[in-house]
Amino acid sequence: MECSWKTVLLLVCASLGVQYTAIHTLRDSLSGPCQGAYHSLCDDSWLPVESYRKHILLFATTRSGSSFTGQLLNQHPAIFYVFEPLYHVQQAFTNSSSRLRRTLDRRALLGAYRDLLLNLYTCDFHFMENYIRPEPQDHVTGSFFRRSSSHALCSPPVCPEGGDGGATGSPDEIWCPKKCGSLNLTLASMSCLSRGHVAIKTVRIPEVGDLRTLTEDPRLDLKIIHLVRDPRAILASRMMAFSDQFRAWKIWNATGRQPRYVDLSQITSTCKDMTASAETGLQRPAWLRGRYLLVRYEDLAFNPKDKAIEIYRFVGLELEEKVRSWIARNTNSNVSSPSEWNHRYSTTRDSRVTAESWRLRLSFDIVRTLQNLCNDTLTLLGYKQVHSVAELRNLSHSLVEPRTFSPAT
Repeated sequence: MECSWKTVLLLVCASLGVQYTAIHTLRDSLSGPCQGAYHSLCDDSWLPVESYRKHILLFATTRSGSSFTGQLLNQHPAIFYVFEPLYHVQQAFTNSSSRLRRTLDRRALLGAYRDLLLNLYTCDFHFMENYIRPEPQDHVTGSFFRRSSSHALCSPPVCPEGGDGGATGSPDEIWCPKKCGSLNLTLASMSCLSRGHVAIKTVRIPEVGDLRTLTEDPRLDLKIIHLVRDPRAILASRMMAFSDQFRAWKIWNATGRQPRYVDLSQITSTCKDMTASAETGLQRPAWLRGRYLLVRYEDLAFNPKDKAIEIYRFVGLELEEKVRSWIARNTNSNVSSPSEWNHRYSTTRDSRVTAESWRLRLSFDIVRTLQNLCNDTLTLLGYKQVHSVAELRNLSHSLVEPRTFSPAT
């Protein structure tokens, strides 16, 4: 059912002026479920010292390898990981009336995004009820986007039948939707508090500058991992994952003739936002010092263990053995099953092959067009351009220049 424009407008106003609940206040408000099997969660002994709580944001764009990178954080037993919660905000606005959409601007939407992030970092999952559709009943929903991408949301107490790796040892995406049922947001809040640290992945915030108010909020110690990828690889991945939306591109790729109706604006915006964010981060403004790390997906794919160590060192956590084991299992195609490779958000792959496999899928004409559109991005991030079909197809010569992007300190 569509949201009325009055309802959603009220939500925008509420989100822009909301007063946030402190962690102890939230804990007290969750006293209802503290019975029986969940009684131990309500003892002060399980509540982490707030000054040690890590708040991590994986900031990326669509099809940049963020699902894979997010799983590096999801494997840590003390991290509560959430996959793209801003999806619900975007959907609430998109499904509102056209009259309301005309009154909303980018600033209002970004304000709603930031409000939701802040509430989730303080483990208030009830705040999401403003955006989840259909509206949760008694704080329970069956519509939480990509719940199965979070170990915490597929494990006790949130999912009594869940556990480490699920009953079958298969990925959460396979067993979690069947075993866990609807999501109790109150239990999700409690589990979040007990995990100690919160990591969130998003591809819906355009530029890192849009996050300044969160980095300056004294209630958070926000660390931003900015994941980038070669724009040519991003386009190739989008063409595969979103076939209907990129039909014109696929025709161009197959025929070598550019359709008149092909939309260049999306990839142009992606490059523009990626460049602006990287430039801001690498300039090391005061509000980002010690809070920003630029990671190229290709570097992570070529050297997953080394880059994972760098990422964990940046956020201030130890690289657990569980994370190391996951890397070994999920960066080698020899242990992958065909069904896992077919999943849109699959994180199991031969990472070295995946990183530059786009060079065998895109036509030289499309590659040349992207190089013209995204020249600044390629140069800034250290991606080499090709000038012939032979250069494009020669995988023995990498197009990723050796670069070191130090954290903004």
